[in-house]
Amino acid sequence: MAHRSELDALAVELAKRLQEVEAGREKLGIAERVLRRLAEQDRAYTEAAGVGGLDESAGGGACGAADPASW
Repeated sequence: MAHRSELDALAVELAKRLQEVEAGREKLGIAERVLRRLAEQDRAYTEAAGVGGLDESAGGGACGAADPASW
């Protein structure tokens, strides 16, 4: 019986940790979408102003971070 109790407690702990991980992933997804929008706005502004953007080898956008998929 003690073993079942330990497993039940572990299941509860793992469920809590899974919820925390899922919440963290959701926040990360939101941050990535915001970053993409900011990079798109920066690109549009740069194009509208007729100003050369950052070096393409830097990945474009602010700090070379326009495409989080390239990280």
